[in-house]
Amino acid sequence: MSLQALAKSLQDRNIAATCYICGDGRDGHGASFVANLDANHMVRFLVSDFGISWVESRDGHELVKLEGAEAIQELQRVAQVLQSPAPSPTPRGETSLAPTARAKGAFTRP
Repeated sequence: MSLQALAKSLQDRNIAATCYICGDGRDGHGASFVANLDANHMVRFLVSDFGISWVESRDGHELVKLEGAEAIQELQRVAQVLQSPAPSPTPRGETSLAPTARAKGAFTRP
């Protein structure tokens, strides 16, 4: 799944998500994917000439930061979750892609 397809899948589940690609996407300039999970909870996946990172934060505080292969694995895990049927809203009205991982963050591994 491409970052653009991931953003579209999240948007289809009423989660604000955006994908930014620098250059034409083929020349190594990079890409950034950002999803706002609720009011102050977001994730960012960044691919650049300097590396790959996954950062999840809440209220401006970093919860999880993964780099390299771990960041790619987390992105692949999210893509797999999105390919399954849409989850039902949680009691607070938020959409959770991994309910068992809520203590660490919506997309983190249990």
